[in-house]
Parts: sequence; C-alpha cells; structure tokens
Amino acid sequence: MYLLLVFFLNYVLCQDVPVFDGNRAMDLLVKQCDFGPRFPGSIGHDKTKIFLESFLSRVSDTLLVMDENIPHPYKEDTLRLTNYLARFNNNSEHRIMLMAHWDTREFADKDEDKNKQKLPIIGANDGASGVAVLLVIAEVLDQLPLLNIGIDLLFIDGEDQGKAGDPDNFGLGTKAFSKKIPSPRPLYAICVDMVADKEQNFPIEQFSYRQAPWLVEEIWLLANNLGYSQFKTILGPAVMDDHYYLYKYAGIPSIDIIDFDYPNKKQNFWHTTQDIPENCSTESLRVVGDVLLHYIYIKDAEK
Repeated sequence: MYLLLVFFLNYVLCQDVPVFDGNRAMDLLVKQCDFGPRFPGSIGHDKTKIFLESFLSRVSDTLLVMDENIPHPYKEDTLRLTNYLARFNNNSEHRIMLMAHWDTREFADKDEDKNKQKLPIIGANDGASGVAVLLVIAEVLDQLPLLNIGIDLLFIDGEDQGKAGDPDNFGLGTKAFSKKIPSPRPLYAICVDMVADKEQNFPIEQFSYRQAPWLVEEIWLLANNLGYSQFKTILGPAVMDDHYYLYKYAGIPSIDIIDFDYPNKKQNFWHTTQDIPENCSTESLRVVGDVLLHYIYIKDAEK
C-alpha cells in the first residue's frame, strides 16, 4: 500500500486525471428513470435497451450485445435479458472490468406502505446510479483513450429479480455472463451499485474483502488520499451483489462499492417507491466517478 501511495502522489503532481462530471451523471440517472421501471418485460426495459445500445455503440471500441433467454425463476415463462459489454482499448490483454446492473426491481417489497409493495420501483439509486457513473466513464474513455490497459464496462440485466430469502435467483444476468465471458477475460472487477446516496458512506463490503482484499485496499486508500472520507476502512454488511456472483461462477476477483444504508441506518429507500432521483446526489455520483477515473488512469500510466 505504501508503494501505491507514493505512486499516487507522484502521478497527480505530474499528470492531470480527467474530470468526472457529476452533473452529466445526474442527467443520465434522471434519463433512465424517465423511462419508468426497467424490470425485464416492461416498457421501460425496452426503452432502456434502445438507449444503452445507441449510447454505447457510439463511444466504445467494441460493443457486445449479449441476449439471454432463461427460464423465469417464478413463472412458467421465459425471462429475456440483455447484458452489454463495452470494451475499450481492445488490443490490451491486461483488462479491468467495471460493472453495474441496469434493471430495476419489479416490486417495492420493502415499502413501509403495504399498499405500494406490489408496485415496481424507479430504481434511481438501485440501478440507475451505477449505470450513470459507468456511462460518463465511457464518454471519458472515448475522448481520452487508454494507452496500455483495457477497460470493460459491463451493464448487467436481471440482477434484481429474486425474492427475499432466495439468493439463487438474484444476479441472473451475471450468472449468464459468467458462462460466456469473451477473451481476454478481465483480471478483476469493480461493481458499482447504490452510489448516489445523499448521506454517502462506504464501509468495506465483506464478500469484497474475502474475494479481493488487495483491490479493496487500493481503492479505499486512493479514495482517502483524494480526500473522500466516506470510504470507511471498517467492515460493513455482506451483500450478495453482482460481484459475489461473478466470483462464484466465473472465479474473477471482484469487489463492490455500495452504500446499503440509503440514506442512513434509521431510514432506507432501498426496494421502495422512494428510490427516486430526488433522493440522490450529484456530488455523490461525482465522488465515485472521480475515484474510478483516478484508478483507471493511474493503472494505465503504471502499466
């Protein structure tokens, strides 16, 4: 960690890192929410597919559209999912993957109002926030191409289709992706989920530390050196997010940047009808994007 700190200080003194535009990220968060709920089979899901494919084909070096038809976990039906893999600097075999899920939950089963628990959520934070960060990063990578490393941006479908107490039916898109990862495979992955909380606080998610402790230490140290004390060097809860399923089914070391207390320990908008843009923060998006851009361009210079 000491060597990383020394390198970081030297790097930021001699070279500019691209600026992450939090306002642009918030605009993209709102745009997704304007499509409405985005669970598979919904109108909003269809609209978002068109948007993502158009956006990513414009900025990425290669875009893989990975359609999946899998049995629905709870209905006698087929679940139609689409994962998008946007690749940058195709010639590099030293690849890092950033990932976020773009689907939303079909039921607000955590809502305090029982009359709303069968309504779909908008997913401003749980879904749109991570996607918005990755879309802005995609634009930056298009404008300032990497020289040495490759970046893969994975936009995952079907993350949030499971029921409480049934972990096997979450992360469906990641499970499908794990069976057909294109070469060269990423060396490791960073998952970005629920990052737009107005009271931002990132303890270290437990599966992340088990799966890739060295990567957690790099990211959290970098964030703290940038002045972002919301990255806490304490263990938080264990969250079965896409990073968990990627490691379980593909063996790729993966971590999660997630603020599960949304907005705090006394109140939580997670899986409720209150997960809306008004409860999200432009500054929070900027912080996470800034950390990730610094990490990417430091790694590119280091390589």
